[in-house]
Amino acid sequence: MTAIRSACFVFVAMILAGCGQTGKIKVSSNPVLASGQHSQVFEKTITKDLNCKYLLFLPEGLSKKKQGWPLILFLHGAGERGDDLNQVRKHGPPKIVEKQKDFPFIVVSPQCPKDDWWTDKVEVLINLLDDIVARYNVDTERIYLTGLSMGGYGSWALASDYPERFAAVAPICGGGNRIMAFRLKDVPVWAFHGAKDSVVPLQQSKEMVAAIKARGGNAKLTVYPDAGHDSWTEAYNNKELYDWFLGHRKTGKAK
Repeated sequence: MTAIRSACFVFVAMILAGCGQTGKIKVSSNPVLASGQHSQVFEKTITKDLNCKYLLFLPEGLSKKKQGWPLILFLHGAGERGDDLNQVRKHGPPKIVEKQKDFPFIVVSPQCPKDDWWTDKVEVLINLLDDIVARYNVDTERIYLTGLSMGGYGSWALASDYPERFAAVAPICGGGNRIMAFRLKDVPVWAFHGAKDSVVPLQQSKEMVAAIKARGGNAKLTVYPDAGHDSWTEAYNNKELYDWFLGHRKTGKAK
């Protein structure tokens, strides 16, 4: 009987091994636990498909420049979501580079799917950035992040999760999690907001900037007194913003 039981156990184990499960099956020497609290380990291997559409602007002379190019990752607002990339060209850097061909940055402008939010797409965004860095001549010490409205929220979220990746961040009319402000104390931040914004309260930018400053960080806020929700037009038309970006490197201080 012992031999028969052993053979049955081997047969069952062979069936389990051939079931094509994505997780790893571990057979414990004592699968039935006694009552009480036990230390255990869970392990499972999963795969994910990450994808998004995006606009990519490459400056002239990209391949000839020995030193890598600075890069701006731009996150659009809720109104530009969907699958039509022409919508992403409406505002900010992707609008500017349509006319300014000598814009001195690589610009990556992903598009968020309809009904999704950038704050839920952090994993997609950081993997997109990794892919661009691997394929193009990017100066990894000069990667900058900015976004407007929904993209402002996304900028705060992405920078909070990956502060080591960005040399400077410029969220426009967005808000973030003040509890995470300590993660941004070493990342220069320049936020923008309209005083008359009825969509995203100015207080949200004020609170984030104040929280970073309280932790010894380098953050400032520009408030446009006559602007409503559209504070991005004036912000992105401000040459000082791009000079400010270029004045920061991950390993250095502002010029």
